[in-house]
Amino acid sequence: MTNNNDLIDLYSKRILALAADIEHTKRLDNPQSTVKKRSPMCGSMVTVDICLNENKVVDYGHEVKACALGQAAASVISKSIIGSDVDQILTAREELIDMLTKNGSSPNKPFEELEVLQPAKDFKNRHSSILLTFDAIADAINEIKKPDSIKTS
Repeated sequence: MTNNNDLIDLYSKRILALAADIEHTKRLDNPQSTVKKRSPMCGSMVTVDICLNENKVVDYGHEVKACALGQAAASVISKSIIGSDVDQILTAREELIDMLTKNGSSPNKPFEELEVLQPAKDFKNRHSSILLTFDAIADAINEIKKPDSIKTS
């Protein structure tokens, strides 16, 4: 069982700094996909707008209403997502899941800064908030990639 000191340590200065420095907070006017996700565990919410071209993210915007851990994850993702290809993003999501649940290594470039969230592995109730942005992005990518999807605005 964890105590209050463990929780205080979890919210390190670096995590709080990242949470305060989220990029791409302006929602897109005409995204290829918009996905809104909510964590049932804590109530954190994120809405992502994304545009792809040739399997790379060319435009991205999001609205994040989450705890500091969810905001820190969203911050790291927001700094690296433009120009990243779909495979890099989906691989980083799996690496983050492994880091949190299986003592795996931190995600590779360009998402390596997610390593700062490694102390959260002991706080399973925080995992859904940390993964929320990646989960929304994965859903948005799948929506865009669906061969029979009809794009609506």
